[in-house]
Amino acid sequence: MCRVSGYIGKKEALPIVMDGLRRQSYGGYDSSGILIGAGFNLVCVKAVGKLENLEKKLENRNLKGNWAIGHIRWASHGGVTEANTHPFWDCKKNIYLAHNGIIENYQELKDKLIKEGHQFISETDTEATVHLIEKYFQGNLEEAVRKALKEIRGTYGFIVIARDDPQKIVAARLSSPLLIGINQDEYIVASDPTAIAPYARKIINLDDYEIATITPNDLFIIKEKVPEILELIPEVAEKAGFPHFMLKEIMEEPEAIENAIRGRLMPEEGSVKLGGLDSVSQKLREVKRLILVACGTAHYAARVGEYMLEEYAGLPAEVDIGSEFRYRKPVVDKETCAVFVSQSGETADTLAALREMKEKGILTLGITNVVGSSQTRETEVGVYTRSGPEIAVASTKAFLGQLATLAMFTVYLGRQREMALVMGKRIVSELSKIPELAREVLKSAPEIKKLAKKYRDFKNFFFIGRKYNYPVALEGALKLKEISYLHTEGYAGGELKHGPLALIDENFPTIAICPSDSVYEKMVSNIQEIKARNGRVLAVATEGNEEIKKLVDDVIYIPKTLEMLTPMLSVILLHLFAYYMAVLLGTDIDRPKHLAKSVTVE
Repeated sequence: MCRVSGYIGKKEALPIVMDGLRRQSYGGYDSSGILIGAGFNLVCVKAVGKLENLEKKLENRNLKGNWAIGHIRWASHGGVTEANTHPFWDCKKNIYLAHNGIIENYQELKDKLIKEGHQFISETDTEATVHLIEKYFQGNLEEAVRKALKEIRGTYGFIVIARDDPQKIVAARLSSPLLIGINQDEYIVASDPTAIAPYARKIINLDDYEIATITPNDLFIIKEKVPEILELIPEVAEKAGFPHFMLKEIMEEPEAIENAIRGRLMPEEGSVKLGGLDSVSQKLREVKRLILVACGTAHYAARVGEYMLEEYAGLPAEVDIGSEFRYRKPVVDKETCAVFVSQSGETADTLAALREMKEKGILTLGITNVVGSSQTRETEVGVYTRSGPEIAVASTKAFLGQLATLAMFTVYLGRQREMALVMGKRIVSELSKIPELAREVLKSAPEIKKLAKKYRDFKNFFFIGRKYNYPVALEGALKLKEISYLHTEGYAGGELKHGPLALIDENFPTIAICPSDSVYEKMVSNIQEIKARNGRVLAVATEGNEEIKKLVDDVIYIPKTLEMLTPMLSVILLHLFAYYMAVLLGTDIDRPKHLAKSVTVE
């Protein structure tokens, strides 16, 4: 997580801003930079590594000015280089900006700005923001910021200054902490109160959507109208050449995983950095039990998380469907943490459960994709999945973002407890490889398209799995059901003999998710039960497993990875299978009948 520091007043700004950066450095960083202003003269200095490296560059330069902004960076977009270090400037070196957060639509903004003639020098998401402000700047910095923010999706806590509108700092916040310290004829801005405490007793915490204009003598804060959470209309969004949004979003699944983990993995420490949880780190150490609440596809992600959290974090975890949770009168106490998982953050049943848990006074934590949603506002803390907009009603890439986030949450809690360093390193290392492995899985699309043609005439399907891939079986069944309108059911492999086997024959195929994991032999037994009753089986197996071909009718493969991470690969194949089946059946793939993207009624 990055941190910003700023000062404007009558004193020398450099020592105050540098001290602010130093006081916020406890969270870790890999580079730093500062911009100092004296009238129309601006000097920017950056350094990779520790703050001492920046201080050495500043030595003997006699840089004096009464306004400055600084930044310490934890790399998320782009490598650890001076070019990628904040503050960033526009083409004219007029506007300078330091930012904490993630700009989700930066690539879209960057492509557009480049076409308009803007030149970029870094790999970061932040640089798109400073060029967007430049686009709208006509002498009034706060007006340019206000217009730019209307085009930005993501989180931000930034401070910006302009040579052509001097003696002014503009600060803005959305879901990223930003505070302003007030003293006589001076103001200090920072991400953390520790940077302000030595200089000011009065502190204002900027709220979401607030924009502050700060001069040596005045502070003005305006609040932009909070945008309504509306579903994007497919006709006005871009399919990027794909025939359906669903296929586009399946193809974006590796990117969804990449976005979720970017800047959050700490390989050397065998841990993760989830800045949204910093304020409750100690509370989470004291938690003895987890309840995960979700609906639909998010519910299946939570069930995968249940296995992860119990096996690796050593915490009792239970999963509840939002619509049922309130009616069983859950017994909770102060050592319980309730985790709410939702793509939209507006799911009515999940929100109702959240409100009930808040009334009971327990810690509430949200995992969601939409910044500024009701869930993000009402939970005590949260983690964004960063999956980007999802247009198709059937959720795909958001599921991958949720799985990646739950895996990181598991490492976070596990390393607080008894997870060994070597295990933490292993999970983090394997998780970092998943985006590339997911891209390999997507190369199977032509093969899956052929399999869909082979299975298109069947009207009923079972999906089976065990342990981590049992929820994947449920997700696969749901996807095929909701977009093809076929009868599908998902089961734990061991449940077949308790009833479902009665339906098995040559016209009732089963899709078995059976990677080479701790329950593989059990899954083989379940497959043999199906084959003994003349059932057809399409298996999802691990690359290199040739033996499975002798047992099943068809097989598609995923690369080898940790057992807990296999759902992130196996589910991609099931999403593709559901999509190609629906194409052959001619259904309305992006808008299946009777369904809505965000279920905002109970």
